[in-house]
Amino acid sequence: MRTGNSANPVEILDTTLRDGEQTPGVSFSPAEKLQLARFLLGQLRVDRIEIGSARVSDGESESVAAILDWAIPRGFADSVELLGFIDNGRSIDWADRNRVRVINFLAKGSEQHCRVQLRRTPRQHYEETAREIRHAAERGFTVNLYLEDWSNGMQHSFGYVHGFLKALEGLPIARLMLPDTLGLLTPEATTRYLEWLMEEFPSFRYDFHAHNDYGLATANSLAAARAGVSGLHATINGLGERAGNQPLAQMAVGLADHTGRHTRIVEKLLIRAAEMVQTFSGKRGAWNTPVTGTDVFTHTCGVHADGDHKGDLYVNALLPERFGRERTYALGKLAGIASIEKNLDEIGLDLTPDTRNEVLETVVRLGDRKKQVAPSDLPFIIADVLNHPVQCRLKVREYSIETRSGKRPRAHVAVEFDGNRVEGQATGTGGYDAFVRALRRILRQLGISMPKLADYEVRIPPGGKTDALVETTITWQQGPHRTLRTTGIDCDQLAAAIRATEKMLNSIL
Repeated sequence: MRTGNSANPVEILDTTLRDGEQTPGVSFSPAEKLQLARFLLGQLRVDRIEIGSARVSDGESESVAAILDWAIPRGFADSVELLGFIDNGRSIDWADRNRVRVINFLAKGSEQHCRVQLRRTPRQHYEETAREIRHAAERGFTVNLYLEDWSNGMQHSFGYVHGFLKALEGLPIARLMLPDTLGLLTPEATTRYLEWLMEEFPSFRYDFHAHNDYGLATANSLAAARAGVSGLHATINGLGERAGNQPLAQMAVGLADHTGRHTRIVEKLLIRAAEMVQTFSGKRGAWNTPVTGTDVFTHTCGVHADGDHKGDLYVNALLPERFGRERTYALGKLAGIASIEKNLDEIGLDLTPDTRNEVLETVVRLGDRKKQVAPSDLPFIIADVLNHPVQCRLKVREYSIETRSGKRPRAHVAVEFDGNRVEGQATGTGGYDAFVRALRRILRQLGISMPKLADYEVRIPPGGKTDALVETTITWQQGPHRTLRTTGIDCDQLAAAIRATEKMLNSIL
């Protein structure tokens, strides 16, 4: 097997802004595309980004122009790429008007696509593609070439692929980009096909572009890296049509930990990238998504907490600190004494063994009832076990939130802090936003800093009952590395959110 040199970096092309937009229901605005492009190149440090397709829409033209306005003076012009088509120069003209300097032509990598979709003979397609490449190069473009459906071509029409590459030899192609368009490859097939091509056509520089239909995208990308490809393609959160593209975070850490090849990716920013794309796309990630999922650094089993307490027995190379996260130990019916101790350490409480056991019994009992128990609930559980009232320094005594069609919601809030009543009011874009704005005004008077709201989740039991209890869980960011999650329960969603907010403030106080 041909093995990638450990000193040989892998070039990463992020195609969230192009292939990621093929996700059903996802369309980034020009402002969102610009913000993502700046983050991907300037902070996350991917090597290249593919920002869209030629001749799609006026909005696409606006996005491309805005990104190039930012990229050119900062030296990123050659890192911004555009998908173009074999269309007698129309894509070239479009790219030129928008000052794009790198064009990724889309050609057919299987005979079936060539004959059925294009209604061309292989020779006709070879010649038209070669002519387009020469034309673009003469106009000053850097040219890359996609062979769409390449994996199917290798399986079912190898002669077609071989003939195409023969026709392309000697042309000004910077990179030959090989997509597993239907996500049908295995790591073994990926390795075998790439080795064949690299042996027969060593002059090309190869990129591999994985799709995830069988859940094998990361395995295939790592196989491609070991085989010696120069570049790999990915999207943030694996956005893309059907089962999506190669997720960037999983590929980046897999390359670092399992191939010896490295990237320029700033790992601590992978979570921020995931959150940003979730916000812009409206597509929430699964809780157990490797690296970026909300629960992937949480242990639920008490045995695991005990093993970590005694010697980090359930720790691997994916340390949460590596990504700016923290390891947590969930509280529920599977918790053990070690789970309780880990959470008590976090909030700085020390209990007698008997009290710890009683707290554990309460946590397990609540877990049996399917109640979510957060670390911020522990002081309340402990107070109940000790039969002492909870000392809440801040209480929301009154609130009034008015919403009318055509008018901004208005909130009036009264809180009691250390026995003193303070009031404030504000308007907002929604009822809870108005409440938070009013609360912030009050807190400023009291010299209290309110953490940033990082996530807001509402859980309503199935069944369609409008009077059902609502569970609102809010995640707060307090400083660069500390998060706090609080939950409120009420029949009213807004009241549940206010309870969660009050609990958060008393936790930090």
